[in-house]
Parts: sequence; structure tokens; C-alpha cells
Amino acid sequence: MSDIGGLDTVEETAEEKVVEMTEKKERKPFHCWTVNKRDYRLKLKASTIGKLENKYRQNILNMLDDIPPLSVMLTIIQAAMEPWEHGMSYTKVQNLYDYWADKEGGNQTDLYSKVIIPTLAVSGFFTQEQADVLVEEMQNV
Repeated sequence: MSDIGGLDTVEETAEEKVVEMTEKKERKPFHCWTVNKRDYRLKLKASTIGKLENKYRQNILNMLDDIPPLSVMLTIIQAAMEPWEHGMSYTKVQNLYDYWADKEGGNQTDLYSKVIIPTLAVSGFFTQEQADVLVEEMQNV
């Protein structure tokens, strides 16, 4: 008969299993938009996402089927700057865009693909890989 009492009386050879764990990539803390040699940090927080959704009465992702109007993109940038650039007005963001477009060769397509999409990626809307696919699809249109 086998001994059924106690845990340390049973001697079994346990197989050691090696399980590979994939490292979860850490999301970048923010995206930078460089205008006139100055880096502006961009990331949407839950509170600013809520403000944007209330303003536009829809989820931000619903507006990404096509390139949103410039005013919407600039408002997203204004909201994303809020944690670091207190008091950044919509007019100041418009002036930054004008400088970026006039002096640095920016355009609305680049604003969408190089600023808005990466900002949404660091804000948790989708992974960087998904952002890359979105940008690639947009370039193929």
C-alpha cells in the first residue's frame, strides 16, 4: 500500500518546464512633434480623451476612417500638449502648424501620419505595429 499521509513523503521526480515568456513592449511615454527646433511632447490622457469625445460626440477612432479636418487634428494636438504645455491655446497650435507647414515643409498628410497617428499610438489607442499599418495603408491610397 502507498503512504497517503503528509506532503513530504511522496518522492516524485518533477520535470522542469521552461516556458518562454514574451516580453511585453513598454509603450513610449509620449510622441514628439518638432517645430522650429523645439520638441513638443504629445500624449492624450483619459481626461483629455473624454473632453475630445464630448466635443466631437464620438470616439476619436471613428474620425480616423479618412484624414480628419485640419481643425480636428490641431485640436487633438492641443489636447495632447496639455500635460506639458499649460495654457497652449488653439491659436498657438495653429501658429505652430503654420510655421511647420511654411518653414519646415509640413503638410496635412504628414501631420496625420507623422504626428496624429503616433500620438494616438502612445496614448493607447493601438499598438505601434497597428499605427505602422495605418500609415502604410494611407500612403498606398
